Amino acid sequence: MNMSELSKTNGTTTSANNRAEVTHISRNGLILWVKDREYYLPYDKFPWFKRAAVDDVFNVQLLGRERIRWDALDVDLSLSIIANPDKYPLVSK
Repeated sequence: MNMSELSKTNGTTTSANNRAEVTHISRNGLILWVKDREYYLPYDKFPWFKRAAVDDVFNVQLLGRERIRWDALDVDLSLSIIANPDKYPLVSK
């Protein structure tokens, strides 16, 4: 890895491909880029984002290897849930 691929964040050196980024928001869902892979999160599977403020949706972090966090929305998701939402249906009681 060369220095152009590294960035300094909060005193820690991280690779550019070791982060999460929302790259697009539409009326039906959002596109999340994590570890060189693109994920589509439709609002019917991920309803927390549908009425959220744009700044809050864009404020996303990759914590560890698998955990994606939207702090302002109090939403934590694993990459497994994002990649396979039908395996983890929303249940309200």
